[in-house]
Amino acid sequence: MSQQLSLLHSPRQKVPYLATALPGDTGTCGQSLEEAHRAVLKSYPKMHSMLVVRHGKLIYERYYGGFQAGMLNDLRSATKSFTALLAGIAMERGDMPGVETPLTEAFAGELPRSASPLLGRLTLHHLLSMTSGFRWITGKRLGEPLVRNLQRSRRFTAYILNLPIDEPRIGEFQYCSCDSHLLSAILSRYTGMDAFSYAKEHLFGPLDIGHAAWVPSPEGHSMGHIGLYLTSRDLAKVGLCLLGGGVYGDRRVICPEWLEEMFTAHTGGYPAYGHYGYQCWNGVISGQPYRLAHGHGGQQLWLLPGLEAAVIVTAESAVSRYKNPRGLLEQHIIPAMTP
Repeated sequence: MSQQLSLLHSPRQKVPYLATALPGDTGTCGQSLEEAHRAVLKSYPKMHSMLVVRHGKLIYERYYGGFQAGMLNDLRSATKSFTALLAGIAMERGDMPGVETPLTEAFAGELPRSASPLLGRLTLHHLLSMTSGFRWITGKRLGEPLVRNLQRSRRFTAYILNLPIDEPRIGEFQYCSCDSHLLSAILSRYTGMDAFSYAKEHLFGPLDIGHAAWVPSPEGHSMGHIGLYLTSRDLAKVGLCLLGGGVYGDRRVICPEWLEEMFTAHTGGYPAYGHYGYQCWNGVISGQPYRLAHGHGGQQLWLLPGLEAAVIVTAESAVSRYKNPRGLLEQHIIPAMTP
Protein backbone atom coordinates (compact mmCIF):
# COMPACT_ATOMS: atom_id res chain seq x y z
CA MET A 1 0.00 0.00 0.00
CA SER A 2 2.82 2.42 0.86
CA GLN A 3 4.36 1.83 -2.58
CA GLN A 4 1.01 2.58 -4.25
CA LEU A 5 0.63 5.85 -2.32
CA SER A 6 4.20 6.80 -3.21
CA LEU A 7 3.38 6.28 -6.88
CA LEU A 8 0.17 8.28 -6.75
CA HIS A 9 1.72 11.23 -4.92
CA SER A 10 5.26 11.28 -6.29
CA PRO A 11 6.50 14.88 -6.81
CA ARG A 12 9.24 13.77 -9.18
CA GLN A 13 7.09 13.39 -12.29
CA LYS A 14 7.55 15.67 -15.27
CA VAL A 15 5.30 18.74 -15.00
CA PRO A 16 2.74 18.72 -17.85
CA TYR A 17 3.27 21.54 -20.35
CA LEU A 18 0.71 24.29 -20.81
CA ALA A 19 1.03 27.56 -22.70
CA THR A 20 1.02 30.45 -20.22
CA ALA A 21 0.17 34.13 -20.18
CA LEU A 22 -0.10 36.91 -17.63
CA PRO A 23 -3.60 37.57 -16.30
CA GLY A 24 -3.61 41.06 -17.83
CA ASP A 25 -2.90 39.60 -21.27
CA THR A 26 -6.37 38.03 -21.17
CA GLY A 27 -8.20 41.00 -19.67
CA THR A 28 -8.11 39.46 -16.18
CA CYS A 29 -7.30 41.39 -13.02
CA GLY A 30 -4.21 39.81 -11.48
CA GLN A 31 -4.78 41.62 -8.19
CA SER A 32 -8.15 39.91 -7.74
CA LEU A 33 -6.54 36.52 -8.36
CA GLU A 34 -3.93 37.36 -5.71
CA GLU A 35 -6.82 38.13 -3.36
CA ALA A 36 -8.17 34.64 -4.07
CA HIS A 37 -4.73 33.25 -3.20
CA ARG A 38 -4.70 35.13 0.10
CA ALA A 39 -8.20 33.84 0.85
CA VAL A 40 -6.94 30.27 0.33
CA LEU A 41 -4.06 30.84 2.74
CA LYS A 42 -6.44 32.22 5.34
CA SER A 43 -9.52 30.02 5.04
CA TYR A 44 -8.71 26.84 3.07
CA PRO A 45 -6.02 24.97 5.02
CA LYS A 46 -6.54 21.71 3.09
CA MET A 47 -6.15 23.23 -0.38
CA HIS A 48 -3.64 21.63 -2.75
CA SER A 49 -3.87 23.75 -5.89
CA MET A 50 -5.71 26.57 -7.65
CA LEU A 51 -5.30 27.17 -11.39
CA VAL A 52 -7.05 29.51 -13.82
CA VAL A 53 -6.95 29.15 -17.60
CA ARG A 54 -8.44 31.70 -19.96
CA HIS A 55 -8.43 32.18 -23.73
CA GLY A 56 -6.41 28.98 -24.10
CA LYS A 57 -3.62 29.94 -21.68
CA LEU A 58 -2.71 29.15 -18.09
CA ILE A 59 -2.82 32.56 -16.40
CA TYR A 60 -2.62 31.67 -12.70
CA GLU A 61 -1.20 28.71 -10.75
CA ARG A 62 -0.63 28.22 -7.05
CA TYR A 63 0.13 25.14 -4.91
CA TYR A 64 -0.29 24.75 -1.16
CA GLY A 65 0.74 22.59 1.77
CA GLY A 66 3.78 21.08 0.07
CA PHE A 67 1.79 19.97 -2.99
CA GLN A 68 3.56 20.27 -6.35
CA ALA A 69 2.63 20.50 -10.02
CA GLY A 70 3.76 16.95 -10.83
CA MET A 71 1.70 15.33 -8.09
CA LEU A 72 -1.57 13.49 -8.61
CA ASN A 73 -4.89 14.64 -7.15
CA ASP A 74 -7.49 12.17 -5.85
CA LEU A 75 -10.48 13.47 -7.81
CA ARG A 76 -13.08 11.54 -5.81
CA SER A 77 -16.51 12.06 -7.42
CA ALA A 78 -15.16 14.35 -10.13
CA THR A 79 -14.26 10.95 -11.62
CA LYS A 80 -17.92 10.62 -12.58
CA SER A 81 -17.64 13.34 -15.23
CA PHE A 82 -14.74 11.48 -16.85
CA THR A 83 -16.81 8.29 -16.92
CA ALA A 84 -19.46 10.21 -18.87
CA LEU A 85 -16.87 11.66 -21.26
CA LEU A 86 -15.61 8.16 -22.02
CA ALA A 87 -19.15 6.88 -22.55
CA GLY A 88 -19.71 9.62 -25.13
CA ILE A 89 -16.45 8.85 -26.92
CA ALA A 90 -17.30 5.12 -26.97
CA MET A 91 -20.81 5.75 -28.30
CA GLU A 92 -19.55 7.98 -31.11
CA ARG A 93 -16.95 5.40 -32.09
CA GLY A 94 -19.57 2.65 -32.11
CA ASP A 95 -17.79 0.84 -29.29
CA MET A 96 -20.79 1.13 -26.97
CA PRO A 97 -24.55 1.36 -27.64
CA GLY A 98 -26.58 4.55 -27.24
CA VAL A 99 -28.29 6.14 -24.28
CA GLU A 100 -31.65 4.42 -24.85
CA THR A 101 -30.12 0.95 -24.46
CA PRO A 102 -31.93 -0.97 -21.66
CA LEU A 103 -29.79 -2.23 -18.81
CA THR A 104 -31.20 -5.71 -19.35
CA GLU A 105 -29.58 -5.62 -22.77
CA ALA A 106 -26.34 -4.04 -21.56
CA PHE A 107 -25.94 -6.75 -18.89
CA ALA A 108 -27.44 -9.64 -20.81
CA GLY A 109 -26.14 -12.90 -19.39
CA GLU A 110 -24.95 -11.22 -16.20
CA LEU A 111 -28.22 -10.27 -14.51
CA PRO A 112 -28.66 -11.73 -11.01
CA ARG A 113 -31.74 -13.91 -10.54
CA SER A 114 -32.89 -11.64 -7.73
CA ALA A 115 -32.65 -8.45 -9.79
CA SER A 116 -35.73 -6.22 -9.71
CA PRO A 117 -38.21 -6.80 -12.55
CA LEU A 118 -38.17 -2.99 -12.96
CA LEU A 119 -34.59 -3.19 -14.23
CA GLY A 120 -35.94 -3.60 -17.76
CA ARG A 121 -37.32 -0.06 -17.62
CA LEU A 122 -33.92 1.49 -16.98
CA THR A 123 -31.62 2.70 -19.75
CA LEU A 124 -28.15 4.19 -19.99
CA HIS A 125 -29.85 7.60 -19.92
CA HIS A 126 -31.10 6.87 -16.40
CA LEU A 127 -27.56 6.04 -15.28
CA LEU A 128 -26.03 9.09 -16.93
CA SER A 129 -28.60 11.46 -15.40
CA MET A 130 -28.76 9.65 -12.02
CA THR A 131 -32.47 8.96 -12.32
CA SER A 132 -32.36 5.16 -12.02
CA GLY A 133 -34.54 4.82 -8.93
CA PHE A 134 -32.15 2.40 -7.21
CA ARG A 135 -32.94 2.44 -3.49
CA TRP A 136 -30.22 4.64 -2.01
CA ILE A 137 -29.51 7.22 0.70
CA THR A 138 -27.94 10.60 -0.07
CA GLY A 139 -27.08 13.29 2.46
CA LYS A 140 -27.23 17.07 2.05
CA ARG A 141 -23.51 17.24 1.25
CA LEU A 142 -23.73 14.33 -1.22
CA GLY A 143 -22.74 11.84 1.45
CA GLU A 144 -23.71 8.26 0.65
CA PRO A 145 -23.62 6.00 3.73
CA LEU A 146 -24.47 2.91 1.66
CA VAL A 147 -21.47 3.37 -0.61
CA ARG A 148 -19.38 1.68 2.10
CA ASN A 149 -21.38 -1.51 1.53
CA LEU A 150 -20.74 -1.26 -2.19
CA GLN A 151 -17.02 -0.81 -1.73
CA ARG A 152 -16.79 -3.74 0.69
CA SER A 153 -18.41 -5.98 -1.89
CA ARG A 154 -16.32 -8.35 -3.98
CA ARG A 155 -18.62 -7.86 -6.97
CA PHE A 156 -19.67 -4.24 -7.39
CA THR A 157 -21.84 -4.88 -10.43
CA ALA A 158 -23.83 -7.70 -8.84
CA TYR A 159 -24.28 -5.66 -5.66
CA ILE A 160 -25.82 -2.78 -7.63
CA LEU A 161 -27.99 -4.90 -9.91
CA ASN A 162 -29.43 -6.61 -6.83
CA LEU A 163 -30.58 -3.33 -5.30
CA PRO A 164 -34.34 -2.74 -5.07
CA ILE A 165 -35.75 -0.17 -7.48
CA ASP A 166 -38.42 2.25 -6.26
CA GLU A 167 -40.81 2.64 -9.18
CA PRO A 168 -41.99 6.17 -8.25
CA ARG A 169 -38.35 7.31 -8.21
CA ILE A 170 -37.54 6.19 -11.76
CA GLY A 171 -36.86 9.40 -13.69
CA GLU A 172 -36.34 11.41 -10.49
CA PHE A 173 -32.87 12.66 -9.61
CA GLN A 174 -30.99 11.19 -6.68
CA TYR A 175 -27.23 11.42 -6.39
CA CYS A 176 -26.17 7.77 -6.56
CA SER A 177 -22.64 6.52 -7.19
CA CYS A 178 -24.04 3.15 -8.26
CA ASP A 179 -25.27 4.68 -11.52
CA SER A 180 -21.78 5.95 -12.30
CA HIS A 181 -20.06 2.65 -11.63
CA LEU A 182 -22.50 0.70 -13.81
CA LEU A 183 -21.52 2.98 -16.72
CA SER A 184 -17.89 1.96 -16.29
CA ALA A 185 -18.84 -1.71 -16.12
CA ILE A 186 -20.89 -1.35 -19.32
CA LEU A 187 -17.96 0.33 -21.05
CA SER A 188 -15.78 -2.63 -20.08
CA ARG A 189 -18.34 -5.16 -21.31
CA TYR A 190 -18.60 -3.62 -24.76
CA THR A 191 -15.02 -2.50 -25.38
CA GLY A 192 -13.14 -5.29 -23.62
CA MET A 193 -11.07 -2.60 -21.87
CA ASP A 194 -11.35 -1.06 -18.45
CA ALA A 195 -12.15 2.66 -18.46
CA PHE A 196 -8.56 3.62 -17.61
CA SER A 197 -7.14 1.70 -20.55
CA TYR A 198 -9.83 3.13 -22.82
CA ALA A 199 -9.10 6.65 -21.53
CA LYS A 200 -5.37 6.29 -22.16
CA GLU A 201 -6.09 5.47 -25.79
CA HIS A 202 -8.96 7.82 -26.61
CA LEU A 203 -8.90 10.71 -24.08
CA PHE A 204 -5.67 10.99 -22.13
CA GLY A 205 -3.48 10.10 -25.09
CA PRO A 206 -4.83 12.86 -27.36
CA LEU A 207 -4.45 15.34 -24.48
CA ASP A 208 -0.86 14.23 -23.82
CA ILE A 209 -1.76 13.07 -20.32
CA GLY A 210 0.78 10.44 -19.31
CA HIS A 211 0.89 10.59 -15.51
CA ALA A 212 -2.41 9.27 -14.14
CA ALA A 213 -3.95 6.46 -12.12
CA TRP A 214 -7.41 4.94 -11.78
CA VAL A 215 -8.30 2.49 -9.01
CA PRO A 216 -10.15 -0.68 -10.18
CA SER A 217 -13.06 -2.50 -8.59
CA PRO A 218 -12.51 -6.11 -7.43
CA GLU A 219 -13.80 -7.35 -10.80
CA GLY A 220 -11.23 -5.25 -12.66
CA HIS A 221 -13.49 -2.44 -13.89
CA SER A 222 -12.19 1.07 -13.29
CA MET A 223 -14.40 2.47 -10.56
CA GLY A 224 -16.86 4.73 -12.34
CA HIS A 225 -17.73 6.88 -9.35
CA ILE A 226 -14.32 7.58 -7.75
CA GLY A 227 -10.71 6.51 -8.10
CA LEU A 228 -9.25 8.70 -10.86
CA TYR A 229 -6.01 10.57 -10.14
CA LEU A 230 -4.72 13.41 -12.37
CA THR A 231 -2.36 16.35 -11.98
CA SER A 232 -3.84 19.83 -11.73
CA ARG A 233 -2.31 20.87 -15.05
CA ASP A 234 -3.80 17.85 -16.79
CA LEU A 235 -7.19 18.82 -15.36
CA ALA A 236 -6.58 22.20 -16.95
CA LYS A 237 -5.96 20.48 -20.31
CA VAL A 238 -9.30 18.73 -20.00
CA GLY A 239 -10.90 22.08 -19.23
CA LEU A 240 -9.38 23.64 -22.33
CA CYS A 241 -10.60 20.73 -24.46
CA LEU A 242 -14.15 21.03 -23.12
CA LEU A 243 -14.18 24.81 -23.57
CA GLY A 244 -13.06 24.21 -27.15
CA GLY A 245 -16.07 22.02 -27.91
CA GLY A 246 -14.09 18.80 -27.60
CA VAL A 247 -11.10 20.01 -29.66
CA TYR A 248 -7.57 20.09 -28.25
CA GLY A 249 -4.86 21.58 -30.42
CA ASP A 250 -5.89 20.59 -33.92
CA ARG A 251 -7.53 17.31 -32.93
CA ARG A 252 -11.16 16.62 -32.16
CA VAL A 253 -11.21 14.42 -29.06
CA ILE A 254 -14.85 14.49 -27.94
CA CYS A 255 -18.02 14.85 -29.99
CA PRO A 256 -19.44 18.39 -29.48
CA GLU A 257 -22.99 17.02 -29.58
CA TRP A 258 -22.13 14.73 -26.68
CA LEU A 259 -20.80 17.65 -24.67
CA GLU A 260 -24.06 19.48 -25.29
CA GLU A 261 -25.94 16.49 -23.90
CA MET A 262 -23.59 16.25 -20.92
CA PHE A 263 -23.99 19.91 -20.06
CA THR A 264 -27.77 20.06 -20.58
CA ALA A 265 -29.83 20.13 -17.38
CA HIS A 266 -31.63 16.78 -17.53
CA THR A 267 -32.91 17.08 -13.95
CA GLY A 268 -33.26 19.70 -11.25
CA GLY A 269 -30.27 18.37 -9.30
CA TYR A 270 -29.75 19.88 -5.85
CA PRO A 271 -29.87 23.64 -5.10
CA ALA A 272 -26.46 23.67 -3.39
CA TYR A 273 -24.72 22.28 -6.49
CA GLY A 274 -26.91 23.08 -9.48
CA HIS A 275 -28.88 21.19 -12.09
CA TYR A 276 -27.62 17.81 -13.25
CA GLY A 277 -26.65 16.82 -16.76
CA TYR A 278 -24.80 13.64 -17.60
CA GLN A 279 -22.56 13.03 -14.56
CA CYS A 280 -21.86 16.74 -14.04
CA TRP A 281 -23.49 19.81 -12.54
CA ASN A 282 -24.52 23.00 -14.31
CA GLY A 283 -26.17 26.32 -13.55
CA VAL A 284 -25.33 30.00 -13.13
CA ILE A 285 -22.79 31.51 -10.73
CA SER A 286 -22.33 35.27 -10.33
CA GLY A 287 -24.26 35.75 -13.58
CA GLN A 288 -22.09 33.27 -15.50
CA PRO A 289 -23.22 29.87 -16.83
CA TYR A 290 -21.06 27.06 -15.48
CA ARG A 291 -20.45 23.34 -15.84
CA LEU A 292 -18.87 21.59 -12.88
CA ALA A 293 -17.11 18.31 -12.12
CA HIS A 294 -17.14 18.08 -8.32
CA GLY A 295 -15.53 15.69 -5.85
CA HIS A 296 -15.48 15.34 -2.07
CA GLY A 297 -13.02 17.62 -0.31
CA GLY A 298 -13.24 20.27 -3.01
CA GLN A 299 -11.89 18.61 -6.16
CA GLN A 300 -13.43 20.85 -8.80
CA LEU A 301 -13.16 21.62 -12.49
CA TRP A 302 -15.28 24.68 -13.30
CA LEU A 303 -16.02 25.62 -16.90
CA LEU A 304 -17.12 29.22 -17.48
CA PRO A 305 -17.82 29.30 -21.23
CA GLY A 306 -19.06 32.90 -21.22
CA LEU A 307 -15.64 33.99 -19.97
CA GLU A 308 -13.66 31.40 -22.02
CA ALA A 309 -12.23 30.26 -18.71
CA ALA A 310 -11.76 27.19 -16.53
CA VAL A 311 -10.89 27.08 -12.86
CA ILE A 312 -9.23 24.06 -11.27
CA VAL A 313 -9.26 23.59 -7.50
CA THR A 314 -7.95 20.53 -5.67
CA ALA A 315 -7.60 19.72 -1.98
CA GLU A 316 -7.07 16.96 0.56
CA SER A 317 -9.72 14.31 -0.09
CA ALA A 318 -9.47 12.35 3.18
CA VAL A 319 -11.61 14.76 5.19
CA SER A 320 -15.04 14.46 6.76
CA ARG A 321 -15.89 18.17 6.44
CA TYR A 322 -14.56 20.83 4.10
CA LYS A 323 -15.28 24.33 2.83
CA ASN A 324 -16.61 24.47 -0.71
CA PRO A 325 -14.23 26.51 -2.92
CA ARG A 326 -17.24 27.98 -4.75
CA GLY A 327 -16.84 31.15 -2.67
CA LEU A 328 -13.45 31.79 -4.25
CA LEU A 329 -15.09 32.04 -7.67
CA GLU A 330 -17.95 34.22 -6.45
CA GLN A 331 -15.84 36.65 -4.45
CA HIS A 332 -12.58 36.87 -6.38
CA ILE A 333 -12.06 34.81 -9.55
CA ILE A 334 -15.16 35.68 -11.58
CA PRO A 335 -14.97 39.37 -10.59
CA ALA A 336 -11.36 39.30 -11.86
CA MET A 337 -12.69 38.46 -15.34
CA THR A 338 -15.73 40.74 -15.47
CA PRO A 339 -15.81 44.55 -15.78
